Amino acid sequence: MDDDAIPIEPGPELDLHTFRPSDLGDLLPEWFDGCIERGIPAVRVIHGKGTGALREGVHSLLRKLPQVRDFQYPAGEGSGGWGATWVFLRSHG
Repeated sequence: MDDDAIPIEPGPELDLHTFRPSDLGDLLPEWFDGCIERGIPAVRVIHGKGTGALREGVHSLLRKLPQVRDFQYPAGEGSGGWGATWVFLRSHG
């Protein structure tokens, strides 16, 4: 079985280090939908510090997604700081 074919259960943390920026448009909405279905109210999205391109792509998408109620960047001390963003989701229904 190909490693890419292994399903990943949505949860309260999403590490984007293994994904390409072009994956975000499908990945984030699907991940957030899965979290909402599971009653998970917030997700820590780890985008890393790097050049900021991935973070900017994430934040741009977060502003457009109906699943997102709000987000907090930086994530805060002990939660990844400048390398992560807390995403607060709308409740289901």
